[in-house]
Amino acid sequence: MPANRVPLTARRNGPLSGAVRVPGDKSMSIRALILGALTVGATRVGGLLEGEDALNTAKALQALGARIEHTGERQWLIHGVGVGGFAEPANALDFGNSGTGCRLALGAVAGCPVTATFDGDASLRSRPMQRVLDPLQRMGARTLASADGRLPLTLAGARDPMPIVFKPPVASAQLKSATLLAGLAAPGETVVIEAEATRDHTEKMLVHFGAKVRVEPEGGGRRITLTGQPEFIPRPVTVPADPSSAAFPLVAALLVPGSDVILNGVMMNPLRTGLLTTLAEMGARIERLEERNEGGEDVADLRIRAGALRGVEVPAARAPSMIDEYPILAVAAAFAEGMTVMRGLKELRVKESDRLAATAALLRANGVAVDIEGDDLIVHGKTRAAGGGTVTTHMDHRIAMAAIVLGLASDKPVQIDDGTFIATSFPGFVELMRSLSAELS
Repeated sequence: MPANRVPLTARRNGPLSGAVRVPGDKSMSIRALILGALTVGATRVGGLLEGEDALNTAKALQALGARIEHTGERQWLIHGVGVGGFAEPANALDFGNSGTGCRLALGAVAGCPVTATFDGDASLRSRPMQRVLDPLQRMGARTLASADGRLPLTLAGARDPMPIVFKPPVASAQLKSATLLAGLAAPGETVVIEAEATRDHTEKMLVHFGAKVRVEPEGGGRRITLTGQPEFIPRPVTVPADPSSAAFPLVAALLVPGSDVILNGVMMNPLRTGLLTTLAEMGARIERLEERNEGGEDVADLRIRAGALRGVEVPAARAPSMIDEYPILAVAAAFAEGMTVMRGLKELRVKESDRLAATAALLRANGVAVDIEGDDLIVHGKTRAAGGGTVTTHMDHRIAMAAIVLGLASDKPVQIDDGTFIATSFPGFVELMRSLSAELS
């Protein structure tokens, strides 16, 4: 095993208990950085996720001319350059493992008359970018160098960006957001027509900063219309706790007998709560306490108590509201009575790893019966999981954390080959879980 890898072992060690707050939402943190960099003036961001994905995005924006300062714990100050105001970077922009940061920054740069090279780690280099480049090229940007639509790639932004009407071929908030960010610099109206609704943090935050955005129902999805060349006004942003990160201690508390845990300030945006909906159908004991609005988003404290779960069928239409949570849902399904069928998971194949295959392998390595039929994942649950396996994480933070949760609830310990990538989205994960009495070594 290479010296820079850090294997971790999780084992059952009595109930989990306590009250904690998980880090700020990754989607909102990255959007706050990018949109703050497109204002003229100073934007203060509180609660920002200080994981590697957000930090790499901040470094890339600094290379494009924005001034970004760390002013305190999870407190940041962004001095923006204005819409279309990015400077040409001297070196390649390295986004590390952040697909969100890279794809959204591609959109923001596409509307500027500069040329920039985008790069990342081995995992990000393997992920497809062409479907993001397609609408940007229609708007006037040009791809000067790329291997098969993958990183590293060099993008020449449009000198006179044009508004377009775009129908994304897949449900993807990143694809929608990149198009809208490029449309900021175009005159007239840029329109994105979604066949099914995806997370709407970009639209909400665009409005927060002064852009004119109309969102109208169309068919089973939505038509989003952005008026280009807005006067972007710096406004403070408070980032709520990330529901995708909260999913891991939440499911651990459901599965470890006797557990009683409170997660504070978790975002309750309806387009991000598919996991909570599914777990409720499975019989999970989750209470929403102190429901409130912070920074334009609904939040609540969640109380989670362990109890029996039952298998359910999860419709494909729910995938956009919980796309990052399927690995941890699969772990919950492993302990549920009966079969859980998760439909329409094609998008999982192009995440940090092939998450569909990696999730199935995670379960099989620990004695759980699982099938993949087309784009559906079928988990044959039982009230106890054997554990005892070693899980290959494929440099994927969510596979790593899901395997750790499995180990906390299984009869035998579970080991992951490498825990270093957890910090990309959840810095302090091991320490937070230990504060709830989890045994990780």
